[in-house]
Amino acid sequence: MLLSTPFPSWLHPEIIPGLPVRWYGLMYIVAFTIAFLLYRKQVRERNFPMTEDELSGLFVAGIVGLILGARIFSTLVYEPGDIYIRRPWLIFWPFRNGQFTGLAGMSYHGGVIGGIIGFVMYSKMKKFDGREIADMFGASIPLGYTFGRLGNFANAELYGRVTSGPLGMIFPNAQQFSTAEPWVREIAGHVGIDIAGQSMVNLPRHPSQLYEAFFEGVVLWLIIWLLRNRKPFKGFLAGVYIAGYGFIRFILEYFREPDADLGYRIELVKNGIPPALFSSLFNFTTGQILNFMMIAGGGIWLIIVSRLPGREPVFHYPDKGVPPVHDAAWEEKRETNRKNRRKLRKKLR
Repeated sequence: MLLSTPFPSWLHPEIIPGLPVRWYGLMYIVAFTIAFLLYRKQVRERNFPMTEDELSGLFVAGIVGLILGARIFSTLVYEPGDIYIRRPWLIFWPFRNGQFTGLAGMSYHGGVIGGIIGFVMYSKMKKFDGREIADMFGASIPLGYTFGRLGNFANAELYGRVTSGPLGMIFPNAQQFSTAEPWVREIAGHVGIDIAGQSMVNLPRHPSQLYEAFFEGVVLWLIIWLLRNRKPFKGFLAGVYIAGYGFIRFILEYFREPDADLGYRIELVKNGIPPALFSSLFNFTTGQILNFMMIAGGGIWLIIVSRLPGREPVFHYPDKGVPPVHDAAWEEKRETNRKNRRKLRKKLR
């Protein structure tokens, strides 16, 4: 009995075979569209003082920064060598060996950095409250990210480690292993793959793209979306997104195979187990190091913004010229702060 699932034979990177239009590119468009619609919904339901043109401009700045950051970061961190130093125009050149490949290789972490730079610059130019802008982005981006990972799945790339579990999937372009290896024969026998007469075999992998699409996308988005009208201070949702994504991705990296040319950046337990198999909780990939930095960065951000002046959240902006409307909890907190300030002034006198 075969305990793994073959990769869908009908699914190809190209939407229409032979034409240079790929699912990955389409998924990016879908992701940006969903993030834009969710952001606009928040602007409207909160009556946030932002016009449609300003909203479009903000997204254009963020998307441009995201694409630049994602591509540049990918070439610097995940594609070692000096080819892009000697020929930097290749970073954004969409052809390889005479074939259209698009911008193959995009780094999520670089995209975050570039996107933040883009929207911060635009927010300063338009004098928007950066913490409010960041919160609405935090509640909009994760669901769009789901479709980016579905694009990776359509490309049959970024697959996970070898597994003998029931969720394993055989990806057509995955590395094959020698049947002379005892662990290869053991896993093949466990999942019901007949290796008789074969010197190499393709073993089932974790469909880690789908894990990420669900947990980093749907689950994280749902948590933040439900908190959007309950945040305790401005900037809270942005911090939850950064730290939450870093935490979930850090865990899921244990199911995802490290890049073959990078392996483990920190290998505290050297046991000779190939990277295609899980080896130890104490061996960390490049992605896990970056995700740990996101967890720390998100935590530091939450501590800072929770203490900044003007941190009280505004859940609905009224028409121009009318004081903002806050909820009862905010009003109670404001009154407590006033009493504390009065007591402090009396002591100083």
